[in-house]
Amino acid sequence: MSEETSEEVTLKLDLSTGKELDQEEQSKCENNERKCSEARRGLARSRSLGSYPNMAKSVLWRFSKIKALEPKECFLIQPKETNEDATKTRKRKKKKITDILAKSEPKPGTPEDLQKLMKGYYSSSRSVIELEELTLPDSCFLKANDLTHSLSSYLKEVCPKWVKLRKNHSEKKSVLMLIICGSAIRALELIRSMTAFKGDSKVIKLFAKHIKVQEQVKLLEKRVVHLGVGTPGRIKELIKQGGLHLNPLKFLIFDWNWRDQKLRRMMDIPEIRKEVFELLEMGVLSLCKTESLKLGLF
Repeated sequence: MSEETSEEVTLKLDLSTGKELDQEEQSKCENNERKCSEARRGLARSRSLGSYPNMAKSVLWRFSKIKALEPKECFLIQPKETNEDATKTRKRKKKKITDILAKSEPKPGTPEDLQKLMKGYYSSSRSVIELEELTLPDSCFLKANDLTHSLSSYLKEVCPKWVKLRKNHSEKKSVLMLIICGSAIRALELIRSMTAFKGDSKVIKLFAKHIKVQEQVKLLEKRVVHLGVGTPGRIKELIKQGGLHLNPLKFLIFDWNWRDQKLRRMMDIPEIRKEVFELLEMGVLSLCKTESLKLGLF
């Protein structure tokens, strides 16, 4: 049967069971119908003559019983198939946060974002007075990246006197600028992208992948280093072991706006967010309040 037209199917059914009759039973029904029609014609002729023969009456009565019991014709129309019935219904796909972020326009980070995250992190363990003490003055923040800068152009804008600072820096076991990111791979990308800014500055990799803490401690003790790029966990460990001092530090830059393959920022990952706040408590916040250290959100 085609999809465009539907055929009418004539079936003879047994009224008592509702089942279709076979060929033999259907032929019996046709014979009964023929005999009934003949009896009716005979009875009609008798009525026209004003007489009702007993035989005609008995024949009509007998075949009227058969007629009442014989199956009737019914018409079954096969429904038209549609494409909707042929295709399975699909479940609605749940929206993921990555799908929403992929469609939304990225917004640059602001100092208010950092302050809000900090208060949210410490709200369950600090009093109201202690939370107020965590608030940083606006003067300790550098201009935030508006998503139009490369790392080199951003650092040139917020650190215009970098060459002079680099020449005057002579302390070992310290750096002038720390750039904090979420992974070792991202740290290597940042080091490559800041070539135009660093010039002759000495750069050290401060992450855990394939580099031991003692190796980094020895490098900091041997020579003067100006720039450090790494993860908060390793930087925190170096400070604990005394391999890195924060007092000469002038700039702390967060790789704030960059997103990974899952569209997560550095501070969206709970483990990294925890390490960042623990690092800030290891002397960074006190240096910011004295305005000797500036924070930047790249």
